[in-house]
Amino acid sequence: MGVNAGGDGQAKPPNERLTSWFQRSGWSKGELARQVNRRARRLGAHHISTDTSRVRRWLDGEQPREPIPRILAELFSERFGRVVGVEDLGLRSARQSAAVSGIDLPWAGPQTVALINEFSRSDLMLGRRGFLGTALTMSAGPALIEPMQRWLVPTPTDGEPMPGARLIGVVGGGEPRRLSGLSEPELAVLEATTAQFRSWDAHSGGGLRRKAVVGQLHEVTDLLAESHPESVRRRLFRVTAELAELAGWMSYDIGLQPTAQKYFVLALHAAKEADDRPLGAFILSMMSRQMIHLGRGDDALELIHLAQYGSRGTATPRTQAMLYAMEARAHATQGQPAKCHRAVRMAQETFAQITADEHDPDWIGFFSEAELNAENAHSYRDLSYVAGRSPAYVTRAKPLMERAVRLFAEECERDPGAAHHRSYALNLIGLATVHLLEREPEAFAEQATLASDLAGRLRSERVNDRLRTTWAAAQRDFGDVPEVRDSAARIAAELPRNSAVRAV
Repeated sequence: MGVNAGGDGQAKPPNERLTSWFQRSGWSKGELARQVNRRARRLGAHHISTDTSRVRRWLDGEQPREPIPRILAELFSERFGRVVGVEDLGLRSARQSAAVSGIDLPWAGPQTVALINEFSRSDLMLGRRGFLGTALTMSAGPALIEPMQRWLVPTPTDGEPMPGARLIGVVGGGEPRRLSGLSEPELAVLEATTAQFRSWDAHSGGGLRRKAVVGQLHEVTDLLAESHPESVRRRLFRVTAELAELAGWMSYDIGLQPTAQKYFVLALHAAKEADDRPLGAFILSMMSRQMIHLGRGDDALELIHLAQYGSRGTATPRTQAMLYAMEARAHATQGQPAKCHRAVRMAQETFAQITADEHDPDWIGFFSEAELNAENAHSYRDLSYVAGRSPAYVTRAKPLMERAVRLFAEECERDPGAAHHRSYALNLIGLATVHLLEREPEAFAEQATLASDLAGRLRSERVNDRLRTTWAAAQRDFGDVPEVRDSAARIAAELPRNSAVRAV
């Protein structure tokens, strides 16, 4: 009685890891059981019927069968806003094949085309809420980093154009099409369309045209299923990589984190087929940014170092400066001031090397002086939080953030139709948090209200989420200040509860 024994008669110790996460969640055993059952039904696992006694046995050391460990990892990840793996919960997960895991995929052109084609089609058909299958979960730690390191490993090739129609079958029905190659004007249109999608995303947020990007990506993989000269094939793979990265970025922006990670991984595979190291480094930097957002600073740093190493000698100064700035963000998240200072300095010095005749690819064009100042300001702001709201780092962050906001405001005034409105909104929020750290509630309310007004014209759950978090912090500290109280009430009424659900 009271002894928790396994099938071999050995007593099992309580699961202290799961117990720790459970206690911090604030859930009751009954609430956790209900959430597991709801998620299981959503995944089609209708045989699962969990109750409070079953939850108690898990806390006591019983190991549940799949898909329950994965469901628990998803629920705790959503609860805490960071990646909580199955192992973090002290649970064992069934070993999955490379195809099922979603991350450890074969580094080969035909398989990359087939996987992107299949995933984008599933997204178009089933992805309204981001539920693209029961195996689509976030990866972190070695499960993420080790497969990405193979980006740098040469893959065997026979030098022949990919006979795509024979390898992945007929995409979309009908007879296989055979083309001698796309014309230069056709390729130029594909590239210009991708650039236009990128501009729309920066202007309006990821929620407005995400499905259009996914549809374009699916169409390009149809083209890759045909036979092309090697030069055309690589150019098509470059377009594919850019579209997949953009689909991932837009998914990240509206809160579809597992979907975003899958697109980023597929984009990196396509960049490898295009033999474009700088583009691959850019994709890894986006994955690093996502890990910072999810509280995985160690993974973010591994990814950015991989990007820097892989693009050494091939990236332009603008791209190198962006990578240094992201390295600083990762160091700040980990509370490493000396390394953060060095990366900030390297970002500034490298950015100063950009010349007027520099030929940068379109995907790095966003990294302006405003973005440089914004990233470095956020690094120092984050260091302040890690160091217990240290005023020394706030002093460093404030002038950089003010300059970033001023430059974004000038850009929006100069060319409203092409300006980076989302970046402007995010940095208004950043400046508001600096005022909050300086205990200036009136100045905070002014900047946060400007950001809220701008957020109303965007489709970005990331902006909305940061606004919610920032206003919640302000109300805790300064809820009795009229400007904070009045603005918070108005924003609570106007801000959508979950724009990711309604985003397409």
